[in-house]
Amino acid sequence: MIFTELGLAGAFVIEPERREDERGYFARTYCAREFHALGLTADWSQCATSHNRRKGTIRGLHFQRPPFGETKLVRCTRGAIHDVIVDIRPSSATYGRSFATELSAENARMVYLPDGFAHGFQTLTDACDVFYQISEPYRDEASDGIRFDDPALAIRWPLPVSVVSPRDAALPTLETVTC
Repeated sequence: MIFTELGLAGAFVIEPERREDERGYFARTYCAREFHALGLTADWSQCATSHNRRKGTIRGLHFQRPPFGETKLVRCTRGAIHDVIVDIRPSSATYGRSFATELSAENARMVYLPDGFAHGFQTLTDACDVFYQISEPYRDEASDGIRFDDPALAIRWPLPVSVVSPRDAALPTLETVTC
């Protein structure tokens, strides 16, 4: 696997190294030894999938409040998404900064985001599936988020928004969230 550290401390884009032949390819999407060698969380307590019916759907920007913060490894297993992470660690030099990349079944790229980041995405295709490996169990009482259209974040979503949940549409801005 190829780990590329982002300009947001502790966050990485990970690209599987493909072994290709006439059948297709084989690639590791996780190796505890490689994660540990970089000092990254490699213990996943949950895996989850989100299925998204329509292109333009937005999910997020989600996180869990301390002490239940989550580290996530995210990849798109069908279709394509515009994936966004935001540093919400108040003491971080990159607080409020975001990073976006395309994750797709075709490119097999993954994003690793440590505890202290919010995560969201917009689907670029219909019938899109996203797979998450998560370090902490989901806790409804700790679940929180930031508005996807927070003016202070100025995230550029590539498509018009077709679907957003009422919960996500009502999330607060980063300025009013206590992390």
